[in-house]
Amino acid sequence: PEVRQRFEREARTISQLSHPHICALYDVGHEGEVEYLVMEYLEGETLAERLARGLLTLENTLRYGIEIADALDKAHRQGIVHRDLKPGNVMLTKSGVKLLDFGLAKAVQPVQQPSGMTGLPTVETSPLTKEGTILGTFQYMAPEQLEGREADVRSDIFALGAVLHEMATGRKAFSGASQASLITAIMSSEPSPVSSVQPAAPPALDRVVKTCLAKDPEDRWQSAGDLARELQWIAGASQAGAGAPSGTRGIRRREGIAWTVAGLLLLGVLSLAYELGRLRSHRPAAVHSFLVPPENATFHLTGDDSAPIVLSPDGERAVFGAGSRLWVQSLRTGAVAALPVVEGGKFPFWSPDSRSIGFFSGGKLKIADASGGPIQTICDAPNARGGTWSSTGVIVFAPDIRIGLARVAASGGSPAAVTNVDGKRHTTHRWPFFLPDGKHILYLAANHADPRSEDSGIYVASLDGGEPKRVISAYGSAQFVQGWLLTVRDRNLMAQPFDPGRLAVSGRPVSVAGDVNFDFGTWRGVFSASNTGLLAYQLAQAEGGGQLTWMDLSGRRLSTVGEKGEAYSPELSPDGRRASVVLGDPNNDIWVYELDRGVRTRLTTNAQVVVAPLWSPDGSEILFATQNDFALKTMPIHGAGEQKVIYRLEDRIETTSWSSDGRYILGGVGNIGSAHIWAFPLADPSRRFRLLQSPFPEVGGQFSPDGRWVAYSSQPTGRFEVYVTSFPSSGAPYRVSANGGLQARWSHDGRQLFFVSPDNDVMAAAVDGSGPRFEVKDIRSLFRASMFLGPRPVLHGYAVAPDGKRLLVNSASDVGLPRVALVANWTADLPK
Repeated sequence: PEVRQRFEREARTISQLSHPHICALYDVGHEGEVEYLVMEYLEGETLAERLARGLLTLENTLRYGIEIADALDKAHRQGIVHRDLKPGNVMLTKSGVKLLDFGLAKAVQPVQQPSGMTGLPTVETSPLTKEGTILGTFQYMAPEQLEGREADVRSDIFALGAVLHEMATGRKAFSGASQASLITAIMSSEPSPVSSVQPAAPPALDRVVKTCLAKDPEDRWQSAGDLARELQWIAGASQAGAGAPSGTRGIRRREGIAWTVAGLLLLGVLSLAYELGRLRSHRPAAVHSFLVPPENATFHLTGDDSAPIVLSPDGERAVFGAGSRLWVQSLRTGAVAALPVVEGGKFPFWSPDSRSIGFFSGGKLKIADASGGPIQTICDAPNARGGTWSSTGVIVFAPDIRIGLARVAASGGSPAAVTNVDGKRHTTHRWPFFLPDGKHILYLAANHADPRSEDSGIYVASLDGGEPKRVISAYGSAQFVQGWLLTVRDRNLMAQPFDPGRLAVSGRPVSVAGDVNFDFGTWRGVFSASNTGLLAYQLAQAEGGGQLTWMDLSGRRLSTVGEKGEAYSPELSPDGRRASVVLGDPNNDIWVYELDRGVRTRLTTNAQVVVAPLWSPDGSEILFATQNDFALKTMPIHGAGEQKVIYRLEDRIETTSWSSDGRYILGGVGNIGSAHIWAFPLADPSRRFRLLQSPFPEVGGQFSPDGRWVAYSSQPTGRFEVYVTSFPSSGAPYRVSANGGLQARWSHDGRQLFFVSPDNDVMAAAVDGSGPRFEVKDIRSLFRASMFLGPRPVLHGYAVAPDGKRLLVNSASDVGLPRVALVANWTADLPK
């Protein structure tokens, strides 16, 4: 019983770990006398299986070592020690390594052990166990564990050193014909240097491995984070000098096609670095190149939770979003590494010395060292819209959508107001940018009702107080660099001379680049410039749009509806004969397609920031929310009547579902990223109630056809998963998805629940909600679909036909991956 209790307690602690390189542990329980774990399903092979074929390349050794060290650092900071790190507990997947069995070596130890053997692991009982498992485990154990002392984080570092040695050499760091001789080797001998087997290995790697394998824990690296940074430094230095030693060239030739392709992808960055060197030799010419995303990831540069590319002030590095993570890339070597941010990261900005990065995550303003290390939380920022960092150590940021700018010390503290929003002209201040004096800040002031109005523009405020000054008319972000004020207008990046002393522009704006992307959802131009003459911007043509497409459940395209465009959030009428979409940004309206004829009719005109329209159960009305005045409105589908306000809120709302009996509306209330599901009785909307009492955000609430259940997505595991709860009295939620899920949709008979996985697979869960308990019988993947979602990542990109045999998918246009242009010495082509 004691072991069972400890096993469950340890497993539940480990289940709180959320890291891209740790295998997720979802649940623990027992059935009769059998204890079980529910874990993430992984495709790949163990590192032990890979090492059976020989040593790894230097690049892969460093890459896997960095990822393992990063995962260990995450666990160690939460008080969890692995205690049994070895190649058999490391899986190699397409997305990198995944550490298995975290901390469970301790959980399954006997309560009583022989004296002097307290720290030794027990024999494993999983199906992976083979004869010799104990010997295999001993080969990675630290001396203090063999002596019976308690393992700590430095014991894991010793094991990682042994794994690094084996990856780089193909040989185990310690070996012996018996358990006794192996223990003797670990306690008294030193393994051969990595460079003695792999001559191309840099001396720094020898030093790192030797420090890991020090007999005394005090002589080792004292944290896995320090070790990760050392390996990152070696990786960067190795790539920078890749062309010099002949031994290295030989190793690279043996890496095969995969790394050849990776090298070609980095060619643009490396050529740009070469041209930057030429520019420093006074050859003034603009040099054009492209930045590519990390392997197996795509740029995520636009939207409410995005991370637009931002160049460091010294032009040496770039930070950007790709997949669901923040990445930092060296523009000299091409080396790229992800920041260890658990809850994603958005709207990053650099410190003036180019060494640290500010960003927003989990409703907080945070800071990270650009080279890795612990994350520092500064203060609350519920729904931020950008930040900027001065040379005096002050950060100015937009903590929320509808309030003014705030300031806080980069070392932490309580924020103080810098600007106040004048509600008569503006509803938001966002995208602050410090001028060189460290006192004045550029920012965008705009109105949600009409961002392009004459009142919208770039203003400048001072930390010393005083009335803000309007600089230019604009509806997007701005940056000052090298005497120019940069903004995006009609997909053109414009530059206008700006005097930071007089705080005034002069002359006429000139075009720097055409076809530059503008994020209408957040009113930000997707560009960045360094102080050294480097410019980065996303090409607008990479954004594409959507095409409403009928697909069967195998993913076969049946027909299309209308033209390609920027419409999003498709909703089918109850009879399936019409479809509504939202079109236009930053102001948008509802359009309705007659599906039989493909004719599109505009239902609203200048309704302003409409989200997620819903069809009434009888198909006669459409309900929608407007974000400029936080109102719920209805109007007849044929447009013969006026819009009717049925309820006004004091907070943002996004309607998501209308019950089949017509009595209730579901909506997400609150800021993006922190909204919760509320139910509104249409007989008296003021009697609204919150469906779930959870600390985690909830999105996409959907009534089942019989109105007894609500499907939604939430993040208690650290990523969005699909859940179902009862209605109107919610009980314990039933989890549906296993590996992430959004965009839940019911079939019209309620027997299937569709959703979309993080890999864009459309999934179908066979469910039964006819009894008192909700049951998930089976889940299968239907097909992979790239969907155009508009400005919001949690909107629906598809709708389910009444017969349940077809889906109306807003298929993303086939325009290729988002492209980011890099231009060195971009001012060379501007008028003198």
